[in-house]
Amino acid sequence: MKILIVHGPNLNLLGTREPGVYGKETLAGLNEKLLDRARELGVEIVEAFQSNGEGDLVERIHRARGEADGIVINAGAYTHTSIALRDALLAVSLPFVEVHLSNIYARESFRHHSVLSDLAVGIVSGFGPDSYLFGLEGIVKWLGKKQMDRVTPGRPAGQAT
Repeated sequence: MKILIVHGPNLNLLGTREPGVYGKETLAGLNEKLLDRARELGVEIVEAFQSNGEGDLVERIHRARGEADGIVINAGAYTHTSIALRDALLAVSLPFVEVHLSNIYARESFRHHSVLSDLAVGIVSGFGPDSYLFGLEGIVKWLGKKQMDRVTPGRPAGQAT
């Protein structure tokens, strides 16, 4: 199983940007934790990609088709505004988990709406860097369940064995 991690705008400044909101963990430290957890789960991180540019994020999502089974994405501020990211996620038809370091519902009202969340298989918000780890675990479990559903004939999808 292969997972793409996508970090949106300003996440390159983790550790120094508003540490009271986003914590002191750096992006490099977070990516290392994700790689370690992926190894424990027996999955591969295709790439941990970060960009401040909307177009770069769209292009990276497009390239994920055929190389990843799922995506963990923190679109940052684009979560609330980017129809282009939404369309890219729809176009590649890869399941994804939306993650946020902070609890977006405990912040400014404009952050309460996501243009991505109705497409996501799950959303994790408010657990700092652990949001990414929970998101990774969630997409891996979700994909594993989907694989089981495909290989277990005679059982309705979504029912446990």
